[in-house]
This record gives sequence, structure tokens and C-alpha cells, in this order.
Amino acid sequence: MPYVTIPDDTPIQLYYEDSGGDGRPVVLIHGWPLSTEAWAGQVPTLVDAGYRAIAYDRRGFGRSDKAPDGYEYDTLASDLQHLVTELDLTGAVLVGFSMGGGEVARYIGRYGESRLAGAVLASAITPALCITDDNPDGAMPMSGFGGLRDECRGDRDAFVEKFMTWFFSNPSEMTIGDDQFRDVLRVAAQGSDKALRDTIIAWATDFREDVAKFTVPTLVIHGDADNNVPFPASGQRAAQLIEGSRLHVVAGGPHGVNVSHADEFNAVLLDFLGSL
Repeated sequence: MPYVTIPDDTPIQLYYEDSGGDGRPVVLIHGWPLSTEAWAGQVPTLVDAGYRAIAYDRRGFGRSDKAPDGYEYDTLASDLQHLVTELDLTGAVLVGFSMGGGEVARYIGRYGESRLAGAVLASAITPALCITDDNPDGAMPMSGFGGLRDECRGDRDAFVEKFMTWFFSNPSEMTIGDDQFRDVLRVAAQGSDKALRDTIIAWATDFREDVAKFTVPTLVIHGDADNNVPFPASGQRAAQLIEGSRLHVVAGGPHGVNVSHADEFNAVLLDFLGSL
């Protein structure tokens, strides 16, 4: 299995999958609490269209090492930078789903865009979900994130099941079947307790300064029925802050639009990639 080694006092191994080929690299960054498997509905489409699809498991999740720390965005973006440089990617497009949008934003904020041709924020937590005095348009106060972390600490399995039910639900229905839902829970079970708890707090990170540095073409795609990351506090604001960005709203789309509305998601993504 391919791994990228992250140098540290105890080196961290990040698992990744790379379709190879000479096409434009598209780096897929999964959401909480999933792994590369979350992109099963996108990778074949990208490869068939001639792109080089690369997905990796965030530290602490999936098949990557269960690191003792590093679950804040400076470190998570550094992990992404190691992957990009180790694979010597140029002209790449970063696709960040949910908390993966944070890696995209912090990567651009810290490392720039010299290796990039574009960025995609999909159901992403950008630009700033935490309500503060200078960010009244966020989704909830810091106490809310702490409460979610405490729920996860108290009964992880029950919390993950509830969270993933929100993840794939809109006001009228659950958008995936029972077999798919059981598979989602199987993937979620691969994450470490610490990774799941600590990254919940990381969702409160303020990315507004990072987002202000975007100059590459950017696609924002978000469901208007997202229970986990409400569109008005996230996708709508991100599109307003990123000059020239392209916004696509999935009508009736829950948080997990890349699964629930895979055909629409893939068509919009391919159209964006084709414009670069």
C-alpha cells in the first residue's frame, strides 16, 4: 500500500491512493469521520475523464497512522503539503469536502498556489463556522463545538450514528439506503477516538484570512438542506468572499452531496475541471 511519511519525532504514515497517469492531478480530501472510501463515487468518473485522482486518509482516520496529536489545521495542512511535494504535483486541483475544505484553505493560506490550478470547496466548513464577536454570521458558538466533542467522548458510536444520519438527511428523507449507511459506519469506525474528538474542535477554526488569499479558479458546491454545515454560514459566505468563484447549490442536497447527488456533483465537478 502506498504511504507518504510525515517527518516528526515519531514519523506518521499517511495512506493514499493514486490512479496515476498524465492527466491533471485532482487531490480529494475527505470529511469527518471518513476516509478515501468516501470518494468511491468520484474516482472512477475522474479517471474515465482522463484525470489523475489522488485521495488520502487524514492522520488518525482510515488506514493512516493514529497519531497522538496534530489534529489542528496547521498540522493537517502541513500533511497535505508533504503529500503534494512528495508526489511532485503541479497544476493540481484540491477538492476539500466538509472539514477537508479547511485543509484546502489553510494550505493556500500557508503554502500559496504555485502548484495549483484550482480549488473546490464542497460542503466545506469555510470560511468561519464559530460565532464570535467579530464573526456573528457563523453557525454556532465555541460551546457548541465543545458539546459535540463531549458527546463523541461520552458515547462515540451513538454520536457518530446520529451525526451521519444528519449527514445524509434533508428535511424530507434519508438520502441513502441502509446498506450504504452501514458501510459509512464501518468506515467511520476506523478513526481513532482522539482524532475524532480533536478534529471536532478544529472545525471552529477561522479561515477568513486564508480564504482571502485564493486567486485560483474556485468552485463552491453545497447542498441547501445541509444539516451539518448550514449553507448560509458556509458555502454562501465562501462564495461571496472568493472573488470570481463559481457557486453551485444542490437543491435539497444534504451534507453528503457527493454521495446523495453523485451524478449532479460529478457533472459540476467535471465542468469546472474542464474550464481550467
